[in-house]
Order: sequence, then structure tokens, then C-alpha cells
Amino acid sequence: MIAAEKKTDLIQSYRTHESDTGSPEVQIAILTERIREITEHLKTHKKDHATRRGLLMLVGQRSKLLKYLTKKDPKRYKEVISRLGLRK
Repeated sequence: MIAAEKKTDLIQSYRTHESDTGSPEVQIAILTERIREITEHLKTHKKDHATRRGLLMLVGQRSKLLKYLTKKDPKRYKEVISRLGLRK
């Protein structure tokens, strides 16, 4: 689980306007942070298959959001993937 202050920082740095908490950019940033934390967990707990399934579901959800953002606004998509270090 992401700490509340870390989540707040992510929301503040990726929001598009003052009261934004649910734009695709914010959702993708939060999902990316959760994916990174779960990946670190799975490095030490290799047989935790329930968590691995959850990780795959999160990756799928992030992929859908990225696809949506690609269709809606390619410029915002490129900005998000460059800021998060995705698609090397």
C-alpha cells in the first residue's frame, strides 16, 4: 500500500488542475508507484502468487489507461511516460 503522504505528493505533481484527483495522469502515476512497490515485494517473496496476480491486474489497468490517454491526447501521453520512465 502506498503511504498517504506519498500518494498526496503524486496527486499534487501529476494533477491537471487544482482539485484534480482522478485524471488519467494521476491514476497512472499512482498505479505505477504501486506496481514498483509490489515488484520489490515479489523479489523477496517469489512464491506469493496472489500478489503476482494482483500485480498483473494493476499492469493491465495501467495499460488501459495509457491506451485511453494515447487516443485522447498523444501529447499528454508522451509527457506522462517520459516523467514516469515508462516505455524505455
